[in-house]
Amino acid sequence: MSKKLTTRAEDYSRWYNELVVRADLAEQSGVRGCMVIKPYGYAIWEKMHDYLDKKFKETGHQNAYFPIFIPKSYFSKEAHHVDGFAKECAVVTHYRLKNAEDGSGIVVDPDAKLEEELIVRPTSETIIWDTYRRWIQSYRDLPILVNQWANVVRWEMRTRLFLRTAEFLWQEGHTAHATKEEAVAEARKMLDVYADFAENVMAVPVIKGYKTPTERFAGAEDTYCIEAMMQDGKALQAGTSHFLGQNFAKAFDVKYSDKDNNMSYVWATSWGVSTRLMGALIMTHSDDNGLVLPPALAPIEVVMVPIYKTGEQYDVLCKKLHETAAELRKAGLSVKVDDDDSQKPGWKFHEYELKGVPVRMVLGPNDLEKNQFEVARRDTMAKEFMPMDNIAENIKKLLADIQKNLFDKAATLRSQRTYKVDTWDEFVDVIENKSGFALAHWDGFAETEEKIKELTKATIRCIPMDAVEEEGKDVLTGKPSSRRVVFAKAY
Repeated sequence: MSKKLTTRAEDYSRWYNELVVRADLAEQSGVRGCMVIKPYGYAIWEKMHDYLDKKFKETGHQNAYFPIFIPKSYFSKEAHHVDGFAKECAVVTHYRLKNAEDGSGIVVDPDAKLEEELIVRPTSETIIWDTYRRWIQSYRDLPILVNQWANVVRWEMRTRLFLRTAEFLWQEGHTAHATKEEAVAEARKMLDVYADFAENVMAVPVIKGYKTPTERFAGAEDTYCIEAMMQDGKALQAGTSHFLGQNFAKAFDVKYSDKDNNMSYVWATSWGVSTRLMGALIMTHSDDNGLVLPPALAPIEVVMVPIYKTGEQYDVLCKKLHETAAELRKAGLSVKVDDDDSQKPGWKFHEYELKGVPVRMVLGPNDLEKNQFEVARRDTMAKEFMPMDNIAENIKKLLADIQKNLFDKAATLRSQRTYKVDTWDEFVDVIENKSGFALAHWDGFAETEEKIKELTKATIRCIPMDAVEEEGKDVLTGKPSSRRVVFAKAY
């Protein structure tokens, strides 16, 4: 049996890094800053993908694919956009290799320089809006509701598996509309899709809000976001949806003729979530024994293990477990019967705890005689004996309870570590000592926002959409404020 994980109390960051690797989710690759997502980790991402893809299609979107390479001239057309991404861009400059003349190896052929450099996609607004220019002529062509599942590259200097890597997987929606009102409604609607997914599938409570002007997506007029609290009190941005106004339409000259043959610029949105969600999932629920997965995203919802001494017992127990597994699968559950006789039950228990399987069912000779299973739930580690009668219905109820319990536990933690603060000393105490969300007044000035960040490393995570109007004073400057915003340190 492998050694125990570093505990969260000992070193939260180390605990996270160990868990990602030990639970077979991902590992570092031979390429700097990039990761290999292993089958078990990818299975979780696939479940995220499948759920969201279904929701996107239910809301009228279609999938497409656009090039990974973006001509530099395209990228530079929207000034705020290029300023926001310039420092993270990987650039292709040549198209051929050759053997070095001195025999030392392969070198870039200096004669194979591209006429125009290509940016490796950090996000796709520019290449997509160049495409939309050809697709959109009239009001009859609108709206365009397109999503792309893709990989992107942002040349991060400090990387961490799932949370921040040079290459990562995501989806990015890009829509075009005839009116501002329609585009704003689209951006808000997709944020609601993300929030619903986070809370009802990931079991992660989130705050819906607006980003401040300095934290907006580069090229957006408004950025809406969902913010989650991790177990260490830090924030993680779990999804964003952007109202792009007419910025990209003007940059790429995308106009349409209305019913009166008047020409107008198109209105736009973009929105996306990425494999960062894997990091959020891990850090919200997992414990010192390993992963804790909500049933809705668990590749294996139920694992079954026989306990036996003889080959005869093994045969009888496995037959019953496979019969029960078939019953559970018929009820829509994902089940694994671990009848591998090369590993002892104790090793199996540890392995499935590490991988966060929500429910473990154990069957021994005595249990079979008593017509029951020993059932252990991963979230609380509690065990009970469950009769074999109506087993599918009872296991489904248990999984639903686990799903709800994980959300409630995370919501309670967030509530306990969210503090209203009115003075600078209270603010610093929350950020530095208590580690959580500080609900504080902000005077609305970017200079104040930047100064607070400089002094404490805390940023404004969002202006909550449900923020109550109340008179107050900025915690740093004392200038008047009309509402509280969420400050926190973040991943």
